[in-house]
Amino acid sequence: MAVESTPWLICVLLLFCAPSKQDKPVSVELSCGAGPSHVVLEPGSPLTLDCNLGASDTPLNITWLHEGQPLPPEGSDSRQYVSDSSLLLLLFAEDGASPRALEGGYSCMSTSAHGALTSRTVNVLLASLSSFRQEPSLQTVPAGGAARFECQIDGVPTPVITWEKDKVTVPQDPSRFISLPNGVLQILEVTREDEGAYRCVASNSAGRDISHASRLTVSTGSAEALNRVTIVAPPQNATVVLGRPAVMECMAQGQPKPLVSWSRLDGKPISTDVVVLATNLVIRDTRSHHGGIYVCRANKPRTREFVTAAAVLHVPAPPVILQPPETVSLSRGNTARFVCNSSGEPTPVLRWLKNGKPIRSLRRAKIQNPGVLLINQLALEDAGYYQCIADNGLGTACATAKLTVIVREGLPSPPQRLSVTPYSSTTALLMWEKPEYNSDQIIGYSVHCQRAADTDNVEYQFAMNNDTTEYLVRDLLPHTAYAFFVVAYSPMGASRPSLPVTVDMLEDVPSAPPQLSIASTSPTDISLMWHPLSSQYSRGAVTSYRIEYSSLDNADTVFSVEVGGNETQFTLRELQPNQAYRLRIAAGTGVGFGVPSEWAQHQTLAQYNHTSHRMVMFAPTELQVRAQANKLNVTWQPSPNHTAVSGYKLTCREVDADGEKTTQTHVVRLRKKTRYHLLTGLVPDQQYEVRVWAFNKQADGSAAVWKGRTEKADKASSLPMRPPPLPPSSIQATANSSTSIRLRWEKPRFSTVRIINYTVRCSPAGTTNASLVTYHTSAAQEILIGALKPFTRYELAVQSNGIDAVGPFSGIVEESTFTDRPSSPPQELRLTTIDSSSVLVSWRPPLEPNGVIIGYRILFSSNLSQPEHMWTNLSQDGSITSIAVRGLSSGTHYFFKLGASTEVGAGPYSLVKDTHTPPDQYELDIHAVTGIIVGVCLGLICILLCMCFSFRNTKTSGGSGGLDSTAVTPQYRRGGYPSPSRAPECGDCHELETLMPSTGQESSAEAPEEQSLMVSAPVCVSCIDCGASHHHRHLQAAWNGSISHNWANRITRYRDTVTEDSPGFIAGEPGVTNNADCLSASPSNNQVEAEVIVHSEISDPPGEKVKADCQRVKDCKATRGPSLEQTEENLPGKQSGPSQQSPISPAAEEPEAVLAGLKRDSALTNGFHSPKSPRPLPKSGENGDVRCCPSAQAKTKSSSLTPVPFVTSGLVHPTSVAHGYLCP
Repeated sequence: MAVESTPWLICVLLLFCAPSKQDKPVSVELSCGAGPSHVVLEPGSPLTLDCNLGASDTPLNITWLHEGQPLPPEGSDSRQYVSDSSLLLLLFAEDGASPRALEGGYSCMSTSAHGALTSRTVNVLLASLSSFRQEPSLQTVPAGGAARFECQIDGVPTPVITWEKDKVTVPQDPSRFISLPNGVLQILEVTREDEGAYRCVASNSAGRDISHASRLTVSTGSAEALNRVTIVAPPQNATVVLGRPAVMECMAQGQPKPLVSWSRLDGKPISTDVVVLATNLVIRDTRSHHGGIYVCRANKPRTREFVTAAAVLHVPAPPVILQPPETVSLSRGNTARFVCNSSGEPTPVLRWLKNGKPIRSLRRAKIQNPGVLLINQLALEDAGYYQCIADNGLGTACATAKLTVIVREGLPSPPQRLSVTPYSSTTALLMWEKPEYNSDQIIGYSVHCQRAADTDNVEYQFAMNNDTTEYLVRDLLPHTAYAFFVVAYSPMGASRPSLPVTVDMLEDVPSAPPQLSIASTSPTDISLMWHPLSSQYSRGAVTSYRIEYSSLDNADTVFSVEVGGNETQFTLRELQPNQAYRLRIAAGTGVGFGVPSEWAQHQTLAQYNHTSHRMVMFAPTELQVRAQANKLNVTWQPSPNHTAVSGYKLTCREVDADGEKTTQTHVVRLRKKTRYHLLTGLVPDQQYEVRVWAFNKQADGSAAVWKGRTEKADKASSLPMRPPPLPPSSIQATANSSTSIRLRWEKPRFSTVRIINYTVRCSPAGTTNASLVTYHTSAAQEILIGALKPFTRYELAVQSNGIDAVGPFSGIVEESTFTDRPSSPPQELRLTTIDSSSVLVSWRPPLEPNGVIIGYRILFSSNLSQPEHMWTNLSQDGSITSIAVRGLSSGTHYFFKLGASTEVGAGPYSLVKDTHTPPDQYELDIHAVTGIIVGVCLGLICILLCMCFSFRNTKTSGGSGGLDSTAVTPQYRRGGYPSPSRAPECGDCHELETLMPSTGQESSAEAPEEQSLMVSAPVCVSCIDCGASHHHRHLQAAWNGSISHNWANRITRYRDTVTEDSPGFIAGEPGVTNNADCLSASPSNNQVEAEVIVHSEISDPPGEKVKADCQRVKDCKATRGPSLEQTEENLPGKQSGPSQQSPISPAAEEPEAVLAGLKRDSALTNGFHSPKSPRPLPKSGENGDVRCCPSAQAKTKSSSLTPVPFVTSGLVHPTSVAHGYLCP
């Protein structure tokens, strides 16, 4: 069973492994009609070319042509003849390479008995796919913005481009992801989810290719950059072949989302077959009417802020035959005329074929533009197929016509023995004999004359009767070869043309002189140069030139020199230095010399100098003037040395019969490229002289001169002329864009003249420059005037043109073009360094602002390679032209550029300019130092005033002098605070000075200074008997603010020492005695008022005990002090009247704070209390009064007072301790 099935298995494998049959061939017909100009040969898809020329005759032979060369009849592996009229092209891939030899243009030629036909040419292209010309680039877009990726690749056929994100096809969201046919991917309203790597995939029949991936990054920065409307991707100029898709891209962004609209610059509506894809225009099948200028406008909603961008869509089209030539049958001797009209973009070039071969302009066949073929004097050999081929590079089109020549019986034979004899340089006599056959039936002859070497094939025909066999041809050109032939006519038709004869006309004298150029290289020489005459003006072979010259001082003596006809320069020698001469030249032929040139003046050099010479420019050539009754149309060609020409000048003057000038006219200055000028308003039948010459900045050139007469006025012109047409009415001008204005008008009312068209005059308002005035012609009642300047006011007027009359211009209508972006940056950007951190930026407004400048943008950076968006941006109002940029880094190189903005948008930036900020220099600020000095002086003055005031108060307080307690005012017993008047006085008190014994080192003269430093506010201490009652003390420290070197060295520290076993002190601190004992104190104890200020730099040792010494005051009367209740009433805390309130801080008013100061050293720094925390003082009594009751055994100790020097110079660190003294 296995053996039997083996053959079947082999058969199945052979079927599957056998090469697959190729696809059905693609067939393309080669004819003389319309069809594709290109065809693609793809792998695995054969191509068949069918030759079908549509001729009624059966072709005898078909020849295939490749690039104009016949293909071998046997064919090849890649080119096979399928039938008599088909060619099969096969594509074989060898080692992956395509056989490029198959590419090229193919055509076929069909030959029949009546002639041959050639098909149009078809270009065969091989399928291919190139590498990417442009791949996606990295994109960083703010959230809500728009991203754009682009791929460009070439291929045949056109590759299809798709997009992938992270190797996955992009989402199908037409509202946000727009994939355009031109290889662009747009992503609108970008979000975080859109981040990723994007790439494009291009594919066609030749293969598939993938670009590299580029990442899209969405930034979360500020959205201020989106506030302004910008067109991210403006439309680009595009050229799209007819039938291909076209894309006009316009992607805009802003906040809020801008509104995008499209329009055409010519005002035509956008075709309905144009698809709007998001904000882009897509044309699937481009046609000729789609071509034009498209304008994209992005407008910010609810504002007048908008941005525009424009692009041109050019639609080239292959040629199409609009009017093919017609097949005709004509008798021999007639004239055949074939007309072929075509269209295409660019304009196609037409050529004619006869039986498949190009036709050259011959004696009887002439090609006239556009597309007209004339064949005169038809003969039998003129019959055949005539084809019109139109080609413009994008393709070819052809049309065919058949010409049949009919020969009737009884026609005369051609005239015989034709001869021509020149009579003069412009006339020739032509003679012939009658035809040999049927000469009795001749009714006339026609003489045909044509220049033998004529390139424009202009033929002249002259008809005459049958009674003559000669003809005198006039108005021929001298020294020119002509060809003549004669045709005989009978009632049956024309004979064949006679054999042509050629004649060379006689020479004549030159009709114009050569153009002369003069220069000097030495004081005794003049160099002459001239340009040879053309055949039109030489009228023969120039054999010599005659140069005539004379000095201006002796003009009657003229010297003459002749040179050979081949010479073009000559030098006159042995002349007088610094002498004016006049010179002219004439050309001569074998007949004689022609008219000489105008006298030209030249002065020789005073001394030898190579550079001191003047070059006379040649006159314009080929000056021609076409005269009419009241105008002259003047045309010319540039002078030989036209490169040195700045322009041309033209004059026209009336001259009489003798050539004398009778009128003077102004000189008309013309531009360098001007080649014609129309002179109007002339007198009919009047002799005029027209002169045209070139000029430059140094001198004028030689003039070309024409003399002639205007035509006579005809009878019709003598009749009353019709009134000119009235100007149009209802003229309205509307600005269409920043560079165009649309003008509309209505026909004039009550006009009896037929209006052909209108002339529109346009000029800037108020201009006096005629070169800025432009004229436009329109057959309709509207016109769109373009190429205007933005933000410019124009004056427009319209004129009606009749058949033979021109009307006046209408009234002026003014209109301004729209504002546009500035087309030039601000001028004269200047950077001036103010200091190490400031730069002054100044500029001038742009030369072409194209609107009102509303703002300037200053960009600066210290890194030139940074992107523009990373530069620091400063905005300035449009009326300001300078700004000081501050906050810069010192010693840094900065780069600045400046741009201007109008309401439409921003213009270009200026060129980058740089500057260096200088390093920091610590200079003295005069204003700051002056302020400090003034402040210090004012402070010192205030301190001095305070010291003086304090010193004065101290002197006043110490002026009482004695020890009497009454010398102290009761109101100032608390350091200057008022005290109640009812406070008892101390009957027997000692002033502070009695408690400060002077040392032996101190002189008595310095005592007043020390005393003056002590505040005279006393401390009253009640002197009571031991055990009777406690002493009530009023203690307060003060300083008068007086500082002096003497005071600093003499103030000592006083300390009252009390023995440790004193009953008033416990462990070195003031003790509190029994309240009963204190309350029993007699109020008649003596009181001592004193206030002690002790200054010291050295603090007490930590273990030292504070001792108190109660000095007994002898011989004082025991005066009973106030009771406890009375003392409480006198405390500041108990004061109740407004007059009794102390102006000092509440801390000084509290009794506890006052008493606490008794138990600590209160440090002063520079006259201010130090922030040391006071040690708590044990309280005794109801009001916290401290009363010291020393025992009878207590010993009175007095310590000697020694001055303690200050450690730090200039800084006073005092310690103030208030001491109370108890009087027994």
